[in-house]
Amino acid sequence: MPGVSDKPGTLVACLAFAASSPALAEDGAGDFEITPFGGYRFGGTFDITGSDESYELEDSASFGLILNLRESSNTQWELLYASQSTDAELNGAGTQQAVGIDMQVLQFGGTYQGSDDRFRPYVALTVGGTHVSSAADSDTFFSGSIGLGFQVRPNERIGIRLEARAYATLTNSDTDLFCRTGPDQNICAVRVDGEVLSQIETFAGVVFRF
Repeated sequence: MPGVSDKPGTLVACLAFAASSPALAEDGAGDFEITPFGGYRFGGTFDITGSDESYELEDSASFGLILNLRESSNTQWELLYASQSTDAELNGAGTQQAVGIDMQVLQFGGTYQGSDDRFRPYVALTVGGTHVSSAADSDTFFSGSIGLGFQVRPNERIGIRLEARAYATLTNSDTDLFCRTGPDQNICAVRVDGEVLSQIETFAGVVFRF
């Protein structure tokens, strides 16, 4: 499926960022964090132009990687990569048709944290792009996210990150992502309305601090 081959390149870019960060963080131990995570993503609807039909994204598992670099005692820079493979079901046509969808998010921003050493709440805000691909087409859209969570920090080098994050992706009407086939139609250019695709993700990750 288009977009799957993009994952290794994205991870290489993230790891390259990680490799360059120790030089920036040499002022203090624990300034750099890497957090692999797994979660579950909910929601998302693509409305079809000129129709009452829509494609509903099925809730499914997600995974990703977050890199953080401390900027001050309460703030960090953040680089987020997240991926979801799911199906989009056509609703409103009397029958349901599923289309495989791959979504990859790459965003940059920051976090603001509390000051507790062991239990640290935070808010994260990032912007960037979301790459959406199907068998018919692929496209990249501007997106942003906001997350609320906390870190459990039993020691200086390792922790647990628990978070709920809301994603907003600005789709546009020039995108042809879905194929529709059947006795009376064979169309691979179904245009979606320009709108905001909203999703919620909850996840847990292990924080490694350097």
